[in-house]
Amino acid sequence: METVVLDTFNENAFSLSLETLRQGNLVAFPTDTVYGLAVDPFNISAIIKLYETKGRDNNKAIAILVGSLDQVDLIAEHFTENAKILTRRFWPGGLTVIVPKRKDIPDLLSANQTIGIRMPDHPFALELLKRFGPLATTSANLSGGPNPLNAKDVLIQLNDRVPLVIDGGQCPGGIPSTVVDCTIEELHILRAGAITEEELQAELQRNS
Repeated sequence: METVVLDTFNENAFSLSLETLRQGNLVAFPTDTVYGLAVDPFNISAIIKLYETKGRDNNKAIAILVGSLDQVDLIAEHFTENAKILTRRFWPGGLTVIVPKRKDIPDLLSANQTIGIRMPDHPFALELLKRFGPLATTSANLSGGPNPLNAKDVLIQLNDRVPLVIDGGQCPGGIPSTVVDCTIEELHILRAGAITEEELQAELQRNS
């Protein structure tokens, strides 16, 4: 397939993104951390395409991006107290919280009973999420490849594998999100990233 590249300011960027996602295909777009590769989180064949396109081990869970707090209820069975405290402070932004998932979330996205959720701090990403709904999203690179910080990085690794890439220039962050297990009371960072342990600990202590 030939990859279509559209600028975020192109009047067709949103409509083509929505059409592509509704057809069960993949879209790569900029976020505040790195470029993301997204599909409909309730479409099993689309999720399979996502794993195959990246060459990703399907035992590795994929997080879900949301565009508003209301959308969390579509994904999380229960939003824990730590998740509420940390997301009030760090959303939208580079924080992914691991929480209990709803039973209708496909096991392909996460084999256990939890799921990662994040709200990105990027205007295009947020607007797309508000228009479409939650999106299963991982970094727009080949598994194990360098983090994609612009559309060129995406195309170097995924050209002709992804039908649509939205070019929003260089990502402002460049560092993946911090992943925090919010199913337990103590602070447990699963992946260091954009938000530091000190910032997270200080916020939890302020609200204890």
